[in-house]
Amino acid sequence: MTLFHPTFKFENEFSLKGELVAGIDEAGCGPWAGPVVAAAVIIDQDLFDDELRAGVKDSKKLVRSKRESACEKLIAHPSIQYGVGEASVQEIDQLNIGKATRLAMVRAVLNLKTQPTFVLVDGIRAPVLKQRVQTIIKGDQQSFSIAAASIIAKVTRDKIMDILDKEHPSYGWKRNAGYGTKIHHEAMKLYGLTQHHRLSYAPVKALLEKVS
Repeated sequence: MTLFHPTFKFENEFSLKGELVAGIDEAGCGPWAGPVVAAAVIIDQDLFDDELRAGVKDSKKLVRSKRESACEKLIAHPSIQYGVGEASVQEIDQLNIGKATRLAMVRAVLNLKTQPTFVLVDGIRAPVLKQRVQTIIKGDQQSFSIAAASIIAKVTRDKIMDILDKEHPSYGWKRNAGYGTKIHHEAMKLYGLTQHHRLSYAPVKALLEKVS
């Protein structure tokens, strides 16, 4: 593994000379239903070509079709090592979303084929890892590996919610990914809650208390 050239837009990996760097990001902190998913990505600069680099952006800035296309290219490319981890709804309710998210991040790193020596994390709160960790606010705009992780995490979680949508089609999860949209909220009131709803979240908890 080599380091990024300093003229590239994202320079964090380059600044960490001699380190094998992984970037971590998550998807699914805000939704009322479904797991939270994290991805960890290590990029080999020698193999990371211009076409792939051009498609690596913050997942929130890509429409779903382009995000899925970028994800397919990333996971198939020889420059990419990635690991995915998730924390269940039950873990979210038991631990709280912050701790559950960091647990998913730890699992993502452990699922990497090669363990990094340094980890860049999007946000302000770091998971507890044996590696040295640096948090970066808006890291998906500053690090190629974090941006790639954001795409893989989001696409992975969307696919999970697509499956859950087939089991529970009334809630619109294929379209809203479990977020608290009007359709989702109305379906909760009409059809009740599922085992995939986060009971610790205030809107879900309020509805549960109302009907109990």
